[in-house]
Amino acid sequence: MTNTRKLVLIAILSALSFVLLFVQFQLIPGASFLKLDLSVLPVLVALVLFDLKSAYAVLLLRTVLKFLLNFEGPNTWIGMPMNVIALGIFVTAFAYFWVKKPGLKNYTLAAVIGTVGLTLGMILLNIVYAVPLYAQFANFDINTFIGLGNYIWGMVLPFNLLEGVILSIIIYPIYLACKPILDSVK
Repeated sequence: MTNTRKLVLIAILSALSFVLLFVQFQLIPGASFLKLDLSVLPVLVALVLFDLKSAYAVLLLRTVLKFLLNFEGPNTWIGMPMNVIALGIFVTAFAYFWVKKPGLKNYTLAAVIGTVGLTLGMILLNIVYAVPLYAQFANFDINTFIGLGNYIWGMVLPFNLLEGVILSIIIYPIYLACKPILDSVK
């Protein structure tokens, strides 16, 4: 595959990932700000088609498009870097445990490690990054609202575990259905 074709496919996947940011689902009642989006799907396609570096490129280009075309103030400034880190952890697990040795067993291992990594990363980022910044810049202090512990264990933990499980369940059948097309593009 030529470099031009690869760059075009990365750009197309980035645009598709950006559009999928708008397909969102609320998973936790009472936490309307925690929403599952499907923007990781094109990132994983880039991983399967090319490599981890290309998957990261799609993820970063998608994020730049979000900042340029759909900026939502503190929600974007605080939330998007967290989203990039969390999905980066998730995709990295798939790169190391599944793409190198495809198969259902390795896929399951990647899904479990990716989900746990995503969840732990988001718990840590919420405690040290998001909660203090939202309190400072958006005048929303979770400590006075429901308490940090209730927020982390009652919202962040279950949301991210559900997100990882749902994405893992969705990705494999899509991969199997698209495998002939992906193989022909390589």
